[in-house]
Amino acid sequence: MVDYTEGSGKQYHTGVGPDDIGKYIIMPGDPKRCAKIAEFFDDARLVADVREYVTYTGYLEGEKVSVTSTGIGGPSAAIAIDELAKCGAHTFIRIGTCGGMQEEVLGGDVVIATGAVRMEGTSREFAPIEYPAVPDINVVNALMSAADEMKIRNHVGVVQCKDSFFGQHEPEVMPVSYELENKWNAWLRMGCLASEMESAALFIAGSFLRVRVGSCFLVVANQERAKKGLPNEQAHDTELAIKVAVEGLRKMILKDRNN
Repeated sequence: MVDYTEGSGKQYHTGVGPDDIGKYIIMPGDPKRCAKIAEFFDDARLVADVREYVTYTGYLEGEKVSVTSTGIGGPSAAIAIDELAKCGAHTFIRIGTCGGMQEEVLGGDVVIATGAVRMEGTSREFAPIEYPAVPDINVVNALMSAADEMKIRNHVGVVQCKDSFFGQHEPEVMPVSYELENKWNAWLRMGCLASEMESAALFIAGSFLRVRVGSCFLVVANQERAKKGLPNEQAHDTELAIKVAVEGLRKMILKDRNN
């Protein structure tokens, strides 16, 4: 592969090198969330700011850790995990937002993914569609334990991933409405908890890279509740989901250290 960094020792897209990051990474989509997440670390400092990729590095339980934003969608998330893994990172927790799908998934809740529907394009350039997009079970268990200990209302199960945000929310105006609406109804019948845009790509890329990946999300609202005229409170503060991710990462660090 061509070295587009011309020997700088830094990754081309994220701008980080092996000395800049920890082996444990939290991955929000929004670059503006990075500083907020870094406040949970000790001695955090900004180490890179390139395109949508903002990275802070600090310490958690004495272990060097980082937070790197990925922007929106699977392509940029896959680039981030690939470059960070090349720099030595081995554990990743995606934290973001999602839209609830089942009636019991309310705005303000947290969803922890046990798998992701691959209704997006990035993961197909890693593995055939038959290969499942699943997180690392140890990361899932750490996130579940963190949420339960903090008494944060949470749901654990499969999420749906897509590339078009408006294809989800306005499928009827799309030329392929027949496909979008039919598949959405199928995901609902199968019990999908929520819809988001990055987990499938990260889970598949993580499997290929042999790294550990997990995801948790703030539920912003639930369009199915809105369709049925049910109360549909919105939530936009990601604080609870961030706390679940940070505590989940802490548990992973301590478990690895004890082992």
